[in-house]
Amino acid sequence: MSSMESLGDLMQDELKDIYDAEKQLTKALPKLAKKASNEDLRDALEQHLQETEGHVERLEQVFDQLGMPARGKRCEGMKHLIDEGNTMISDAEEEGTRDAVMIAAVQKTEHYEIASYGTLRTWANVLGKTEIAALLDETLEEEKEADRKLTAIAESFVNQEAADEGQGAAPTRGRRGTTGARQAAADRGRTGTRGRSR
Repeated sequence: MSSMESLGDLMQDELKDIYDAEKQLTKALPKLAKKASNEDLRDALEQHLQETEGHVERLEQVFDQLGMPARGKRCEGMKHLIDEGNTMISDAEEEGTRDAVMIAAVQKTEHYEIASYGTLRTWANVLGKTEIAALLDETLEEEKEADRKLTAIAESFVNQEAADEGQGAAPTRGRRGTTGARQAAADRGRTGTRGRSR
């Protein structure tokens, strides 16, 4: 077990943790994208997978600058978040409900990463490692944007569809239909009798 005698030691340990967390997400996100019934959600997950792969590469640059091997340590926090999300998703029988819980599960992982990258960026600045801080800040902003995008998708129609399913309302979108039909139905739901929530 490595000793924690300085802020530099803490930063190196946290870098290993978030590196493993990102690696776990590169395996989890493609599976989630396949389960998403909403086209916008699927696109957002696929885009974030590409960003996550970039985050891994950026962390490898950080390791290189610190003269460390690019090696993670098991991130138990991310493992439990992913496991919990998978359990909740598998329990959701309706498509809208499954999409809503999927967004919630992914946002929990985003918030974990936002906290980690924010801490690492601050520590890097305190230690005078401004180039590393800039790399970490770039990833932090991408994580925040992914979180905002998921919130927008949830609030625009996914949460309402899940609520309608719970009340036994008639579906407002195509089920297992083509991408175009599903999107057209979602658009109808946003502009129909329900109106759009603000």
